[in-house]
Amino acid sequence: MNFVVIIPVRFFSTRFPGKALADINGKPMIIRVMENALDSGADKVIVATDSSRIARVIQSERSESEVCLTRSNHQSGTERLSEVAVNYKFSDDQIIVHLQGDEPLISSIMIRQVASILYSMSSATAMVTLATPLRSFEEACDDNIVKVVVNANSNALYFSRSMIPWNTGDFKNYLDSELSKMLLRHIGIYSYRTKFLSRYIEWTKSPLEQLERLEQLRVLWHGETIHVSVIDDVFSISVNTPESLMHVNSVFKK
Repeated sequence: MNFVVIIPVRFFSTRFPGKALADINGKPMIIRVMENALDSGADKVIVATDSSRIARVIQSERSESEVCLTRSNHQSGTERLSEVAVNYKFSDDQIIVHLQGDEPLISSIMIRQVASILYSMSSATAMVTLATPLRSFEEACDDNIVKVVVNANSNALYFSRSMIPWNTGDFKNYLDSELSKMLLRHIGIYSYRTKFLSRYIEWTKSPLEQLERLEQLRVLWHGETIHVSVIDDVFSISVNTPESLMHVNSVFKK
């Protein structure tokens, strides 16, 4: 199976500027993410950035990864990936893994898994992503943690920063019931084929995407399918705030 990992990253993040170069146990976060991608068995790993500062850090590693400097006006990571795909002239059926630059705890196994699942599915599936059960009521309430609801075929119905699905009774007890399996935390990684990207960039930015600040909602808005593979007992933290960075650092020091 041939797949490419592209890591879109920008320096001026809205919620946490400069986080791509934040230190995680002695290394910049983008280097931690890049190392996991290189260990996944990908045929190529590309960091897509509009920041020459980030590019210099990547190049100083002298690793097998590549850097592609992109425009600064992209509205989402997927749009940035599209520019890379055009520059590299990837074939329509090339499998691309979109690994977000603020996910240092996504392992090489998870990266390969999301590519393998797409490889095994029909072309009717536009995208594949991952999720894991929520671990606490606090996580369910945290708007920095993206939640996803799926249907009987494990396809996404909706993604939100809000608590979904909602329980009208005692929500804390709900987490201890069998129904809690419906409470899923989205893991920020996707796979799709190059031909999907050519459709994505033609779509207008959806109202839901603008409200939630979640680019995957553009896909659902335009009627495409996102398959969600649920992994049990996976611990993953997106670095969205200085507090989450501290938490990730404590994980790496264990």
